[in-house]
Amino acid sequence: MQRALTRALRLTRPWRPLQARSCASHGAAGDPEIQVRALAGPHQGITEILMNRPRARNALGNVLVSELLEALAQLQEDRQVRVLIFRSGVKGVFCAGADLKEREQMSEAEVGVFVQRLRGLMNEIAAFPAPTIAAMDGFALGGGLELALACDLRVAAASSAVMGLIETTRGLLPGAGGTQRLPRCLGVALAKELIFTGRRLSGAQAQALGLVNHSVAQNEEGNAAYHRARELAQEILPQAPIAVRLGKVAIDRGMEVDIASGMAIEGMCYAQNIPTRDRLEGMAAFREKRPPRFVGE
Repeated sequence: MQRALTRALRLTRPWRPLQARSCASHGAAGDPEIQVRALAGPHQGITEILMNRPRARNALGNVLVSELLEALAQLQEDRQVRVLIFRSGVKGVFCAGADLKEREQMSEAEVGVFVQRLRGLMNEIAAFPAPTIAAMDGFALGGGLELALACDLRVAAASSAVMGLIETTRGLLPGAGGTQRLPRCLGVALAKELIFTGRRLSGAQAQALGLVNHSVAQNEEGNAAYHRARELAQEILPQAPIAVRLGKVAIDRGMEVDIASGMAIEGMCYAQNIPTRDRLEGMAAFREKRPPRFVGE
């Protein structure tokens, strides 16, 4: 536990910028399956991962999983990323879950290896140092909802977003973190009900249960949840980035232990923040009655 926490708190390591701040990853057929875009101007600090596999409704196949893992490995080392948004380039769908057509061609051993990689992807998303937001404008089923659950915050279109851990309707069970993250989000009894029944929820129903932070009316372009996610990210941007990251560590690690241990984790995180320039800047800005200018140091 102590070793894992020390790794999570190691925020002062040198950062490496991405080689390309805007890039597309390509699958076997040469078509991009994800695009990574760093926003500029007043939105600088927000980075988006756009899933773009229309023929498979953004289903999580080997290529898409590999490209997501590669993008996360680069982005987690880039201190310019203050908020990361996961969104879809396919209208009407966020992510349809695992690619079951691809899985049909796998042996039992290959299925086990793939599901382990999928679980690893969700863990990498959950452990991403900056806040993450899932913008669900359409279907988020099975692994698609597990991806959203791995994010810190979730925004959904009230009517067009449809989400659920539907694996039991396919003779499966959630295998990429759903059985663990859903009960931590909603409580054990409700999570069991949703998993046992394979029930699908609208964005509005999901917000009522606490599964998503915000639900919004869909617009003509079909990207209302994305725009609300951008607004939410914009609220995070002005805040001290090291303090935000340490707050994330304190919450995530603290939820895994008893409250006394959680208080100790909070204390360790607070101690890491004391020597930062941003803490001094925050106090100076308060004293001088001006907005703070945080630099992430």
